[in-house]
Amino acid sequence: MDIKQVQELIRFVSKSGVNEVSIEEKDFKITIKTNQAPTVVNATIPAPAPAPVAVAPQAAPVAPAQAAPAPAAATPAVAADSSNYITIKSPMIGTFYRSSSPDKPSFVNVGDEVKAGQVVCIIEAMKLFNEIESEVSGRIVKVLVENSSPVEYDQPLFLVEPA
Repeated sequence: MDIKQVQELIRFVSKSGVNEVSIEEKDFKITIKTNQAPTVVNATIPAPAPAPVAVAPQAAPVAPAQAAPAPAAATPAVAADSSNYITIKSPMIGTFYRSSSPDKPSFVNVGDEVKAGQVVCIIEAMKLFNEIESEVSGRIVKVLVENSSPVEYDQPLFLVEPA
């Protein structure tokens, strides 16, 4: 396994929310662990990774009870504003940042027009800064997360009025 493959594996672990990945070959062994709580991680990705599947059945009954209230609490706010808004959600667990550094302006603010593919925020996961792009074109109606706050997988970040 070369350094590029190791970097790709680290990117996969940070984006997918997997708690631990171990790979063993003839003369090579690597284990990548995150500091994330396993109950949240197992709820987000039980099937794709063979190793965590054994852990998932133990944590699965607990995880939906903890993970379900956050999206459920956000859903009434979305419904109250308008049903025609599109939600940009977090693709991973990490820390949400509205700008690339504290002294730089925010990527987007309420009222800004965004295009599909435009960077709207950064999520830091395992010391990697991942640019999150808008999947739709439209106008930012509401920012749902405070700057420097932890976010969960699939947590709503922005409301966008489609163009």
